[in-house]
Amino acid sequence: MARVSVKISVIFWAIALLTGAGYCISRLLVFKQIFFEHAGLAVTQPEAAEAYQAHDTYNGTDDPRTQYIPKKIHQVFHNWKDPGNEELPEDWDKVRQTCIKANPDFKYKLWTEKSSREFIELEYPWFLRQYDRYRYPVQRVDAVRYFILLHEGGIYLDLDNGCKGDLTPLLYYPMWITDPGRGALSNNILASRPNHPFWDRLTQSLIPWAYDWFFPYMTISYASGQWFVTAIWEEYHRMLPKVEDNPNIEHRQYRLMMDDREGAAPSVFFTQERGGSWVNWDNRMFLIIGDHLFLFFLFLISSIALAVWGTTKLVRRYRSSSGYSRLKNLPDRYTI
Repeated sequence: MARVSVKISVIFWAIALLTGAGYCISRLLVFKQIFFEHAGLAVTQPEAAEAYQAHDTYNGTDDPRTQYIPKKIHQVFHNWKDPGNEELPEDWDKVRQTCIKANPDFKYKLWTEKSSREFIELEYPWFLRQYDRYRYPVQRVDAVRYFILLHEGGIYLDLDNGCKGDLTPLLYYPMWITDPGRGALSNNILASRPNHPFWDRLTQSLIPWAYDWFFPYMTISYASGQWFVTAIWEEYHRMLPKVEDNPNIEHRQYRLMMDDREGAAPSVFFTQERGGSWVNWDNRMFLIIGDHLFLFFLFLISSIALAVWGTTKLVRRYRSSSGYSRLKNLPDRYTI
């Protein structure tokens, strides 16, 4: 009886390890699409500026392109360190003034913790419960920006991003997201026309993706932040008609490049100032992983392969030491 129990235990752990390995492999495939090559159309900031200048009033021509995005700038400030205090830190206030002054014909709105929750409660009451349940306050800042762009459209900027000039050239794309050129896409600067189907799909995905992971950085990034946005971006583009099926209609959306590495196209619209308001104990670990993605995935794949190999060896060893052997080639005197 004890031998049977041990056998069941070994089989159970073998199945558990193999199931875990299968899940890890499936997650690796998801991470691959998050951290490596991305779907959509890449456009650098100088390219966007040049496309606009080719038809601006200085050249005496009208831009034949459609202006999709309304002249609105949105920013969100939730003071979770001092709840109820809606006064911006001095440095962030100076940064946001660069956008207001450079874009006087844009409507500007700063969304506070109070106005953000009231907006969700009024326009998207089905999401209010999840909005309140988020483990980390920054997840509510993440979530509300997506609903704002879905409902109103415009350009969203984190408070640590400033403006170098007029943002009008960026309004001639139905929807764009920022791409740092390596790793996941970013959600610090976003833009869209109202009611774009990408934001509809993304907001509908927030609840199914709202898992709490052991690592705070992973919970924030994968449940509402940049990893989540990147995963939905790739999923959305997989659903679009193939380009070769109708080359005259472009369904793909745009990635505005914000690569700060030497030799990359310069940023002509935005600045990056003090950030890090949601830094947790594990941020540095994930930043190191992000800088060594190939080695990390190599280590992870090797670990999974080692676990599968070890499980197989364990099962074989148990079977060989169980005291039983297959009946074969028995002399005739033992046959019935």
